[in-house]
Amino acid sequence: MTMKKVLVVGGGPAGMMAAGIAAKKGHEVHLFEKNPRLGKKLGITGKGRCNLTNHSDIEDFMDHIHGNSKFLYSAFYQWTPKNVVDFFASYGVETKVERGNRVFPVSDRAYDVIQALLFFLTQSGVHIHCNMEVKDLLVEDKQVKGIVFQNNRYEYGDAIILATGGLSYPGTGSTGQGHSMAQKVGHSINPCFPSLVPLVVKEKWVSELQGLSLKNVGIVVKTQKGKKIYEDFGEMLFTHYGVSGPIILSASRHLGDYEKEPIDLYIDLKPSLDFQTLDKRVVRDLEKFRMKDFSNSLYELLPKTLVPIIVQLSGINPDKKAHLVTKEERKTLVQLLKSLKVTIIGNRGFKEAIVTAGGIQVQEIFPQTMESKHIKGLYFAGEILDVDGYTGGYNLQVAFSTGYVAGSHIS
Repeated sequence: MTMKKVLVVGGGPAGMMAAGIAAKKGHEVHLFEKNPRLGKKLGITGKGRCNLTNHSDIEDFMDHIHGNSKFLYSAFYQWTPKNVVDFFASYGVETKVERGNRVFPVSDRAYDVIQALLFFLTQSGVHIHCNMEVKDLLVEDKQVKGIVFQNNRYEYGDAIILATGGLSYPGTGSTGQGHSMAQKVGHSINPCFPSLVPLVVKEKWVSELQGLSLKNVGIVVKTQKGKKIYEDFGEMLFTHYGVSGPIILSASRHLGDYEKEPIDLYIDLKPSLDFQTLDKRVVRDLEKFRMKDFSNSLYELLPKTLVPIIVQLSGINPDKKAHLVTKEERKTLVQLLKSLKVTIIGNRGFKEAIVTAGGIQVQEIFPQTMESKHIKGLYFAGEILDVDGYTGGYNLQVAFSTGYVAGSHIS
């Protein structure tokens, strides 16, 4: 193998992995990052805990990749979730598996993950250049020649790995500039929209539940004409503007085609109980607290902060004694518990989106190598590609796998 001068643009997880692997293969590698330090976005993933990957087999991974999953088959088999866990263990980062097979550092610190990657880069001999913003690619006769910086200085190279991320969390440097650079040299960009993003709802009462986390609830998302868009089960969170949490973030991935219309979200507060079983439970509670006001009869059934909202939405007189609640009123209450409705009117945008949906069309990239089909010596890795997954470590695995593949196949 001939040693090449490799220029990696972007110091996130994909760029760092690609740079280190390429250097291990014997290439002269230069990593350029616009921020003062590498891994800025990585440091805030998983609320600062860094959900590295998911302890699942490849087929399960495919089920959790929403955008262009088949494109990633080769990458996932070349650099598996086990490879990721073993890699970090070799640099002193032990991991643990939590709910949903999510893999975290035992320390719960994203900082440790970043330090491991930095040590990997230094050990591999990568030349790191921070505060260096790239604005263009140099291409001649369908072959890369180098990059151009914002100050118009040039850096020549034999291969370029573009790993500049998408548009999510722009404060970390993800501005979509890599898409522009790729487009200028002939690549097509699929429209981008925020994914895994908190949702904004119309109902004002939601703000009164700010901070309330609900576990083991079901959701169904529908158009206002009744078309089902998404269904899930798990954990969600109420915020001052709407709803968030794992199942809400995953649901948001499916709303890109419905940005201009309100969407109905139905929350099943008791998904383990069918209507009849829940009705019997409510009957027992109303009888147990028969001499209490209705407003004080639901505290064994629901979280404390949710009770006043359910009482209000039920339309039942809060001062009515529990044993006086009619059968019709009780049925209305049970229906509310099984299908609490809120209206989605938007999302929190790229500034709070975990990942970007859309990006460089994968049909223009060789999946086995991540090299461009249009430009010799141009490779892509990470969120810049039109590939994205649900929450749970899937997107970081995409970054690590595609970075590994790009770095391994410089030729």
